[in-house]
Amino acid sequence: MLAFMSTLTALVLAVFVGYGGAWYLGMVEGNFSLLLFLATVVTGLYWLAEKFYFWPQRRQAAARLESQRVERHAQLAAQGITQVDSDMHDAHAKVLQQPWWLDWTAGLFPVIVVVFLLRSFLFEPFKIPSGSMIPTMLVGDLILVNKFHYGVRLPVINLKVIDNNSPQRGDVMVFRYPPKPSLDYIKRVVGVPGDEVAYLNKKLSINGKALSKVPMPDFFDEDALRYAKQFQETTGNRTYRLLNDADRPAFIAGADQFPWRDNCRYSSEGVVCKVPEGHYFMMGDNRDNSLDSRYWGFVPEANIVGKAFFVWMNFGNLKRIGRID
Repeated sequence: MLAFMSTLTALVLAVFVGYGGAWYLGMVEGNFSLLLFLATVVTGLYWLAEKFYFWPQRRQAAARLESQRVERHAQLAAQGITQVDSDMHDAHAKVLQQPWWLDWTAGLFPVIVVVFLLRSFLFEPFKIPSGSMIPTMLVGDLILVNKFHYGVRLPVINLKVIDNNSPQRGDVMVFRYPPKPSLDYIKRVVGVPGDEVAYLNKKLSINGKALSKVPMPDFFDEDALRYAKQFQETTGNRTYRLLNDADRPAFIAGADQFPWRDNCRYSSEGVVCKVPEGHYFMMGDNRDNSLDSRYWGFVPEANIVGKAFFVWMNFGNLKRIGRID
């Protein structure tokens, strides 16, 4: 039994390591949520087996060892032998010791289940990989996303089971990229269901009302080593900064054939879209360097992951730590 469990555990761990290695090398498309869920289930089964079977078995073996020691002492005492080496500590400890295959499974379960619950239902960390949200978020920012702000969802399948707040214009939201839901994207909500969003000549209007766009000092992009025009925009009670590239035309080139594309009208000045029910229109704050709803369409409510709210680390710039506007 023990030999079989040792071999089985080695195979299970090899599968996990192999999958992780193939994911790291780009040979397969990884799904960390699914991997963490499976790790929680597997280690949980080992933890239950340890608690209700293997640990009681080892305690019984230790009790038998102690019983044999007492019986031997009694037999020797009957023969008049009273000086007996009775140090059974090492043998007792060896019998109770958890084998490696339980140490690497059941022993890790408490840590894995805490990480799984925190990441699935409370807060999930992300790293900003691109400059589409500059200047609000920079490449390398490590952020936290509130997973319950928009409602509680089941992990892996992302099915909402408890409703909460609805996304508001100006929120910075993480969502599953509609053309490829295995990827997580982060953009700002600019249009909610029923809104008519117009981005014409690099000016944003919602339902026919132009948003306030106040010029600010130029922003220096340290990665690109160039300056960009910076503005302050306000929607509702949210005020944030955005960038425009004066050398880029207002025309939206290369828009996909996405669901509800008939709700959008493209022209040389930009685009006007009517947001369908249950969907959201997303844009990056780096307006001329962002692949967003102007190109691939609307984000379904089912694709929502959570609300970004805090930069907890940027190893290249510790001043970045703080709340996300």
